Amino acid sequence: MSMSARPAILVCGVLAALAFATAAPAQNAGKKALVQKIVQLQQAELENLARSIVERPAAQMLQEAGIALQRQVAPEKRDAMGKAIDAEAKKYVDESYPLVRERALRIAPATVGAVLEEKMSEDELKVLLAWLESPVYKKYQQLGPELRTGFIQKLLAESQPVVDPKVQALDGRIRVILGLPPAQREPGAAASGPGPRPTPAKATGK
Repeated sequence: MSMSARPAILVCGVLAALAFATAAPAQNAGKKALVQKIVQLQQAELENLARSIVERPAAQMLQEAGIALQRQVAPEKRDAMGKAIDAEAKKYVDESYPLVRERALRIAPATVGAVLEEKMSEDELKVLLAWLESPVYKKYQQLGPELRTGFIQKLLAESQPVVDPKVQALDGRIRVILGLPPAQREPGAAASGPGPRPTPAKATGK
């Protein structure tokens, strides 16, 4: 290779490097814009996750409180105390959910968005965004509650004959451990457990 050819090659290399350096920020900016739109479209899901995080401990505490009411509180006082506990749980959800929701929406770009930007190409992000914005996806989201309800109802119906005998066996073993007599139940009825089992109230901030 002649000496005169080398500067031309170096110039071409420099120009190519400059072109790549110019294209890379533009491509990153395009990906960032796509990721931002995708995260915004997922806001409802992020809010649902935030609500679930807030309501889970409240639901657990309400369940435990319901058991304590049945075991330790006189019957004539249970209703008033139960309502007071429900009111406190609702107040907790109403106060806590906005705080967790704000944080969920704030950290989403740096967590969910960062993963999308790193793991998916710009073309893949475009396809994903088109799907999320499509009428088909929106209709699928609207059908979500109906799909879940139908599935859960069918699953419960299919599972009950298999699970009920195991629940009754567990009930019997727990009663033996606690020194309680066997439960008296109608034929075919599910086990009620070793003691009173109230239906716990649900914390709702809606």
